[in-house]
Amino acid sequence: MISIFDISLQLNGFPIKKAKAELSKIVNLSEEEYTVFLQNKKEEIVDFHLKNNSFYQELVGNKTHLKWEDLPILNKQNLQKPLEERLSKGFSKKNIYLNKTSGSSGTPFVFAKDKYCHALTWTSIFMRFGWYKIDFNHSCQARFYGIPMDFTGYQKERFKDFLTHRFRFPVFDLSDAVLEKFLRKFKTKKFDYINGYTSSIVLFAKYLEQKDIILNKICPTLKACFVTSEMLFESDKKLLEKQFGIPIINEYGASELDLIAFENPDGEWQINAETLFVEVLDENNKALPYGKEGRIVITSLFNKAHPFIRYDIGDIGILDEKSTPQKPILKKLTGRTNDIAILPSGKKSPGLTFYYVTKSIIEDDGNVKEFIIKQMQLDSFEIEYVSDLELDDHQIQQIEKAITLYLEPNLNFSFTRKPVLERSNRGKLKQFKSYI
Repeated sequence: MISIFDISLQLNGFPIKKAKAELSKIVNLSEEEYTVFLQNKKEEIVDFHLKNNSFYQELVGNKTHLKWEDLPILNKQNLQKPLEERLSKGFSKKNIYLNKTSGSSGTPFVFAKDKYCHALTWTSIFMRFGWYKIDFNHSCQARFYGIPMDFTGYQKERFKDFLTHRFRFPVFDLSDAVLEKFLRKFKTKKFDYINGYTSSIVLFAKYLEQKDIILNKICPTLKACFVTSEMLFESDKKLLEKQFGIPIINEYGASELDLIAFENPDGEWQINAETLFVEVLDENNKALPYGKEGRIVITSLFNKAHPFIRYDIGDIGILDEKSTPQKPILKKLTGRTNDIAILPSGKKSPGLTFYYVTKSIIEDDGNVKEFIIKQMQLDSFEIEYVSDLELDDHQIQQIEKAITLYLEPNLNFSFTRKPVLERSNRGKLKQFKSYI
């Protein structure tokens, strides 16, 4: 059978064959070989960016003979500048993979990966889904995600869905009538797996519970469900297992990096040690021993287009005591939860819907540094933001237009520019919060 997914990556300039060969080599290293590989890769990527990336040179300063632990911690604030100023020599918008982060942590920015690094990201995803007999070239995916609402963006996503055997269930409206339509689709289509935002999939499971329906009884081809982008609470996991009748796999990733951790068939949250180096640091940026809670700081070992070296992703977590450098295990991730917005029409929308709305606010000029959205009443929301310049009437109109499109009309929004935004006691910025 033709491997459309692989071919489409190859045609877009992502050297997938080469990436598969490299990943297979890394996975099969002995423990000693892996230690040498990791050391070399860390030195190589730092050396590359110190020679080829003025943004990173400036961050490091004039220090020479740096030890790993002396390297600066990169955070999302450092990245609030136009992408051109952050790209390495030899890279431009023409020869990179370009995207925006979701801003689920409240601090959005535009990022780049070189094409080989992005091919490795896909290869690492293929491998992990393969643990559960899922093959992106042939398996059919029920996708609980958002979708751009502008004509071009919408058609592009639908075409990508077609190429990759995905059927998309848009998550902007999760009212009972819509969930009933979702259910009907599962009765008629042979899905192999479910993938998408945790909160949306949990809402679907609650609907099935009300109806007293077990999903794999009406869709027996289902093998697994992968949840992403938001916290999966233990109670929700039990509900999903009960209502779906299939394994529920928890993944943790960041678009600017890769899959960070992925539940393996032994139920461990295995960290991706092939393309990333993950540290847990204390408030003085010192590495903590396994078992201690701290800030998750990640290095992308292959990204030459843009440095992500000792990058503080804004999450708090613990590495398991049984971790080894070659097989680190994430014991616990704290943070990254999203609320659900309930709208006047009775429509329910996950907090992540605002990601699609806020995409329209985010400019590559880095004006808007951070934002949070608060639902104060059924029909009224407050957007607080930090920016160099106040949002003008035109920008506000654009945001309101996007909100009408993605959520519903006649919602009231107030915009408040602030010098700083309030954070949780863990320093995490929650992008959306409901006060209803």
